[in-house]
Amino acid sequence: MESNKNSLTPDSICVIRLSALGDCCHALPAVQTLRDNLPDCRLTWIIGKTEYQLMDGLEDIEFIVIDKSNLIRSLIKLNSKLKQRKFDVLLHMHASMRANIVSCFIRANRKIGFDKNRARDLQQLFCNESIAPKKNQHVTDGFFEFLEHIGITQQTPRWNLPIPKSAIEHANRQLDNTKITCVISPCSSQRYGDANRNWSLENYITIIDHLIKKYDIQVILTGGQTIIESSYGEQLTGYFQNRIANLIGKTSIKQLVGIINEADFVLCQDSAPAHIATATNTPVIGLHAFTNPLRSGPYFCQEWVVNAYPEAVKKFLHKDVSEVRWSQKIKHPDAMNLITTKVVIEKIDQMLLMEIEKNNGCY
Repeated sequence: MESNKNSLTPDSICVIRLSALGDCCHALPAVQTLRDNLPDCRLTWIIGKTEYQLMDGLEDIEFIVIDKSNLIRSLIKLNSKLKQRKFDVLLHMHASMRANIVSCFIRANRKIGFDKNRARDLQQLFCNESIAPKKNQHVTDGFFEFLEHIGITQQTPRWNLPIPKSAIEHANRQLDNTKITCVISPCSSQRYGDANRNWSLENYITIIDHLIKKYDIQVILTGGQTIIESSYGEQLTGYFQNRIANLIGKTSIKQLVGIINEADFVLCQDSAPAHIATATNTPVIGLHAFTNPLRSGPYFCQEWVVNAYPEAVKKFLHKDVSEVRWSQKIKHPDAMNLITTKVVIEKIDQMLLMEIEKNNGCY
């Protein structure tokens, strides 16, 4: 399926990207660039229910929400809403069978999907065009290939994530603005079977102890309502008592965005808070061994990534990083243990020292 670029400006474009929060953050710059370059085009984004809570407030974009917990009902509603409409272009930015099924209810002249190396779950059978194959791209840059395919060459990612005033006010009630604030999202949910991407509780205790004793930093824990996230939060607050704030499971999506926006930096593994931080221009110290940070790490903060991914590839797959798929995950339970507290503390100290020097001795 070769590129078949249309010289005519499309009047209507539909984007499919259902999930997850982090991936929708990666897709956001491409969607916003579409909006900027095609101001008269009707732009529709089909998105998951949770992910919509993150994107709600984006201007001049029609959202159609798919509740993945009740897919059949959502598809009936989708069909009712779109059965009289036909788009000029469908940008199928989600290579999954669920997204493929959703695409069957969307009438479009051009259905553009990933190239064969990035397409999964038979996506190419649901599209009549594919983007150009590119190697070793960051996920954010990969979404811009959809724009290039339809003739938009601007590829300067920018994020303009809507943050309601109430979310900022909520954040300011949680934060002590006389202190440096570090948001720590200590673990991912097991939603995708990725519990092995979590760093150990003992390691976080060492890091938080350093942050408090050396810098008197305010530490705020964030996360969802899963059992593993709640357990991390309870154990960490049990250890540090009232010296840290535990907001795990206690914030809405927008409130989380507000807290990350108002924080000085974020520390976490490859998970949604890292990419929300990118979208709010908050520095991130990313912990990577489970995933390749050059593919999915903090877009503007690669210098602050603790990258044990090449070591994990060699230790657990017995290969050089150049020999594995760009998207290869290292699902071994000991992979994240390759990240040492010593290296993370060094990154923290380097970041804070640089900020102090930049601000003439004050953070």
